[in-house]
Amino acid sequence: MHLGFLLVTVLLPILRFAFADEDSVYAPVTVKCSGTLVRDAKGIAKAEKDWVTKRKEKTDKALADWIQKTNPEFDTAKLPTVALAHSGGGYRAMLTGAGLIKGFDSRDTKVSTSGILQGITYQAGLSGGAWLLSGLIGNNYPTVSKIVKDYWKETLEAGALIPDDDLFDTFEIYDQIEDDLDVKEKAGFDATIVDLYGLLLSNQFLPDERWAGTLSQVTQYSAFKDHSMPFPIVTALGPPDPGDECVADKETPSYEFTPYEFGSWDKGVAAFTQTKFLGTNMTNGNPSEKDVCTTNYDKLGYIMGCSSNFFNLACATYQLEKAADAIRTVFFSIVEAADDPFIRDEYAIFRNPFYKWKTSSLVNKQEMLYLVDGGEGGQNVPIESLLQPSRNVDVIIVGDNSDDTDEHWPDGSTLFNTYKKSKDNGLDRMPEVPEPKTFVKEGMNTHPTFFGCHDKDKVTIVYLPNVGYATKSNVATTQLVYDAKKTEAMIENGVQIATMGDHKAWAECLGCALMEKMDVELPEACGVCWEGFCYNS
Repeated sequence: MHLGFLLVTVLLPILRFAFADEDSVYAPVTVKCSGTLVRDAKGIAKAEKDWVTKRKEKTDKALADWIQKTNPEFDTAKLPTVALAHSGGGYRAMLTGAGLIKGFDSRDTKVSTSGILQGITYQAGLSGGAWLLSGLIGNNYPTVSKIVKDYWKETLEAGALIPDDDLFDTFEIYDQIEDDLDVKEKAGFDATIVDLYGLLLSNQFLPDERWAGTLSQVTQYSAFKDHSMPFPIVTALGPPDPGDECVADKETPSYEFTPYEFGSWDKGVAAFTQTKFLGTNMTNGNPSEKDVCTTNYDKLGYIMGCSSNFFNLACATYQLEKAADAIRTVFFSIVEAADDPFIRDEYAIFRNPFYKWKTSSLVNKQEMLYLVDGGEGGQNVPIESLLQPSRNVDVIIVGDNSDDTDEHWPDGSTLFNTYKKSKDNGLDRMPEVPEPKTFVKEGMNTHPTFFGCHDKDKVTIVYLPNVGYATKSNVATTQLVYDAKKTEAMIENGVQIATMGDHKAWAECLGCALMEKMDVELPEACGVCWEGFCYNS
């Protein structure tokens, strides 16, 4: 029997008889509050707008410095708002994305693209990309090299199911997790498989002093307070009540989590609430019990688990039968630990803040929201949140580490699916993207491509697919353990993706893509870049 399976299926049921640890800080907390806690999705929140304005002051200077280094002929009188989006794809996406950030970070590398990170205003991630983003913001946004050296190299080598080489230390970790689950139940909230999963992820990506932290607490970290990190967005999907249907599809609403707000732009929800009050019983935007709210529900680990939650496939056995052996092993290891779970136990469960909220017609009759992996609907990169007009994003750099082909490479499906859905949702700033067959035929899954060239009504998408420059980076999503050597190789490959394998002209061409929509004169060299990188339908 697999040791991870043994620990989760045998150890945890035994631990359920233990008393809760009084030192556990996992339980939601009741606090006083007042006023309406929900708003319609009419633009971004004032708190986000004010924060981004201050961040933009820093990114403009950083972008100008970097762009001038690529070619002094660039006119930097006006500068774009740039976003970075990380796809799902398990540890492959997390590690390759980490390398991409390292290759963009002037604190961490001295390559041709170093400095771009300091010019990025928004950063979004889902599933494996959410692990990466949450791990960084939960650790006060250190360099990738530092967090890997100090923490991730060791925890990735151990794996999530067996968190420590020392069996007794592993028992102690599971004992603490069991205490955390117990105090949440005693506080009146159902603990689901996603709680267990999220706590295991927390143990991997967040050091001991931070693994109990919440997303809303990120606003108190120095990197956020001094605007030296991008504004983070994590996404997930919310299928209908699982009593009716359990698997997300292209019509399923997408929800986003930020340090300030949780909600959805999609029709049928189109509302937001404050992240710090997630877990509160609400009716028509107000606490159901006057002036009584819940805090401490927005645990960062729980949100990581939510964005990568595939356990809902338990109610769609045909999907599970198609899954690889490793996924089935992890799935049954955790599911069987849940003491005969009900269908709803396979979801990240949130008390519905949009219950009886007039504009949320799709969900305002259900008291709970049930969230799953942000990529289940076929959009494996969180682009739609960045297309919202009120965010005024000009350029989206997309790191696509999807597992679309038999060889585990991306084929452009996620970009094409976003293009189709954005048209349906009226997000007309999304540029045209070809179907996957054309995408692969023209080799756009093997090198960077610019979408939206020369169309000032569209956002520019800089598409960076997973390509094996320094190592075979097409690792299956089901690989759950990475030794130190492979971790370093995957991250280095991500750096190579950032620099296009140290291509001499790449940084200048990337500068052209960033600056094209700024109504400034561009260097002559940009003409060659358009020929080499622009998609023309």
